[in-house]
Amino acid sequence: MNLVCIVCAGVLLLAGSAVAQEGGKAIPKIVISLGTATPGGGFPLYGNAFAEVMNAADPALSIAPRNTKGSNENIPLLEKGELDIGLVAGEPAYEAFMGIGRPATRIKILTAIYSSPGMFVVRADSSYRTISDLKGKPIAFGARGSGLPILSRYMLDGLGLKQDEDFQAVYLDRAGDGPAMVLDGRVAALWGAGIGWPGFKAVADSPGGARFIAPDADEIARIRARHSYLKPLTVPAGSYPNQTAPIPSVGSWSFVLVRENLPDDVAYHLARTLHGVEGAFCQKLAQACETTAANTVAAAPDIGLIHPGVLKYFREIGVVK
Repeated sequence: MNLVCIVCAGVLLLAGSAVAQEGGKAIPKIVISLGTATPGGGFPLYGNAFAEVMNAADPALSIAPRNTKGSNENIPLLEKGELDIGLVAGEPAYEAFMGIGRPATRIKILTAIYSSPGMFVVRADSSYRTISDLKGKPIAFGARGSGLPILSRYMLDGLGLKQDEDFQAVYLDRAGDGPAMVLDGRVAALWGAGIGWPGFKAVADSPGGARFIAPDADEIARIRARHSYLKPLTVPAGSYPNQTAPIPSVGSWSFVLVRENLPDDVAYHLARTLHGVEGAFCQKLAQACETTAANTVAAAPDIGLIHPGVLKYFREIGVVK
């Protein structure tokens, strides 16, 4: 059962639509279910901030985040109409849009959320300094069902490495479990992506500190020669404690995706509210500074993958002709 409730132009989409009060007047309430991921990861952090900013900006909205297993669960939940919107990493989104290993999806893009340069974090006192140093070692590649293990699989494939054969791959039940496993030595490294990612921050904030491992310039070229949709991305200096230099890597953009049959007027309303509070969202969460209308148009694999209601708003503000 989808959880959107809206009265719009006299049409009741679901019985028992909620009602908000504004200026003493009853207004229709739009109730939106938002799928994030397992606790301790970047998606719940972003999703909770997204809901707080949007709900505060618009009394007609009630966005309710809920933890899921991540990208690989959010996509089928959206396709079945059991979520209204969901956070999905770039690689699972790309595979779903392109029909890689599955039928092409018909769900659409609401917004690009942030870029996700991938890298490993190790303890600062470890001897590991390159990706090759990690071969044969236990590596936490992220939570089961999240997009992170898919990004690492593509990146390693570009280097001629197999994630489940050349490493002792560990997949987590909860994203938040990874940092402790690095710190106590159960794994040599934790794979992750993005700026301000909670797993990286937890290791970097530890008393011993952290070191980051990403592909070098030659490795980036090799990865992109095999998987050209992966983009060169950089983690700016100072993104994590004691990170004094920028870290070049590869990665993709993550998205908020919406179910195919989300009404155009609802998608328009969400886009108008979101991009009207870009500044406030950026102040609340550093990662959200990349959540802009312009970045959405640039990051979408094809403009036709953006929801028609969102495109209507983008045309009104001149981002799309």
